[in-house]
Amino acid sequence: MKIGLFFGSFNPIHVGHLMIANYMANHTALDEVWLVVSPHNPLKDKNDLINSYDRLEMAKLATENAKNIRVSGVELKLLQPSYTIDTLTHLHEKYPEHEFALLMGSDNLGSLKKWKNYELLLRDYAIYVYPRPGFLENEFSKHPSVTITDTPLMELSATFIRKSIQAGKSIQFFIPDSVIEFIESKSLYR
Repeated sequence: MKIGLFFGSFNPIHVGHLMIANYMANHTALDEVWLVVSPHNPLKDKNDLINSYDRLEMAKLATENAKNIRVSGVELKLLQPSYTIDTLTHLHEKYPEHEFALLMGSDNLGSLKKWKNYELLLRDYAIYVYPRPGFLENEFSKHPSVTITDTPLMELSATFIRKSIQAGKSIQFFIPDSVIEFIESKSLYR
């Protein structure tokens, strides 16, 4: 089975994430997409990040009826900081019957040289890229391991959602109702 790994903090998960995962699972050569909840991206600020297990639970709630989309907390059990290449190596050893691919936004493709062992990622894994606002082609766009997809462009961000919650504004339709209920029940992002 060919599995696309969609890494993210999912802080919180929103319809943009779900649309990307659905597109990749149903409109590419991938059989399934796993949302991999990351404890902390080494290239991002940790200040706004809520508990990893709350983010994992929200991802599970958001995808409970999704076809071909699963949620993985594998990075929560690995050494920190979590690096994509280490997680891919772990998953390859644990599930040798699967072929893993990496999903990333075009903004991440632009900063790929900052990633640990990015050369190995390009050598050993297919990379499916979805468009992000304002990011253009770069030196990796034409690499044989890279597939630029026609995933619908999504300008919704988790930062916008967190700020909306803090301001007491409605987030209905930006994230699934089950996730809104979870956020409200735990008073998250307030």
